[in-house]
Amino acid sequence: MPAAALKPVYALVGSDSFLQLQKLAEILALSPGAARIDFDGERADLAELLDELRSFAMFGSGKIVVVQNADDLLSRFREQLEQYVAHPSDSATLVLRLSSLPKTQRIHKAIAAAGKIEICDPPKDLSRWIIDRGRSAHKLTVNPDAARLLADLIGDDLGRLDNELAKLALSAKGGKIAAEQIADGVAFQRERQMSELTNAVAAGRPAEAIKRWRQLVRLDPSTEFRAVTWLAIWLSNIRKALAMLKQGIPPASVPQKLRIWPPEMYQPFMQTAQALGETGATKAIDLLTEIDLQSKSGVGNAAENVERFILTMAIPRN
Repeated sequence: MPAAALKPVYALVGSDSFLQLQKLAEILALSPGAARIDFDGERADLAELLDELRSFAMFGSGKIVVVQNADDLLSRFREQLEQYVAHPSDSATLVLRLSSLPKTQRIHKAIAAAGKIEICDPPKDLSRWIIDRGRSAHKLTVNPDAARLLADLIGDDLGRLDNELAKLALSAKGGKIAAEQIADGVAFQRERQMSELTNAVAAGRPAEAIKRWRQLVRLDPSTEFRAVTWLAIWLSNIRKALAMLKQGIPPASVPQKLRIWPPEMYQPFMQTAQALGETGATKAIDLLTEIDLQSKSGVGNAAENVERFILTMAIPRN
């Protein structure tokens, strides 16, 4: 595209840096010969930034001035930036990388009028994004079950998801990926270990659950802070399973619908769900919430708090 297609100002707004970098690459591609100048919004001097925008590039076809962490810059110099956007330089493009830009602010309306606002938040349907991204960027066919498992294991970190898709594309036979191949991947070792821990809790094996927990903490101390999320997901699935049973869904179908993994945990998961019941699941969620609050408030050791929860929940089966 010709350089004339460039807008004088862009706001890349959202929580996902991968999407922001994608949009930035698209902007840079509109004028390959433009000089790129980067500023850090937390430390940038406004006068220096404006001088850069208003001065001509010595070489190439203009400038693209990129401000990362631009939220801080905007909070410090909102009025001056509004004035600039109202009368932007015709020899430079300003790109603001922001975590948020409320529509009620005048600067939002000014940028929308003079330039373009790109929303860079993860999509709500991660599975669809994974399937589409695998096909378009990596020539990889990801089946729906595999996409859902990948989304469950990684979450909405699109950069990491894209990286895993790239690695999977190298090992995929026939350019296709199924859930089994993702579950066996080395990249998900920590996630699988945490899943095995909750499986041990679900099966009522406290000794195994505690052993796995202590191994996880030794291997990765940050696990103690991630465990609450995993346990909360497990308890949420138990409540969903109980709700499905009330709706008349056959017990054998419930774990598959909830994407419990691996299949050999279907029966122990359902046994735990039925043993806990709605009352037990609610009490467990309350206990987990209390333990999480204690850990965040500095009451007790986080790892020991999680261990106490595991011991409370892993009731041996007869």
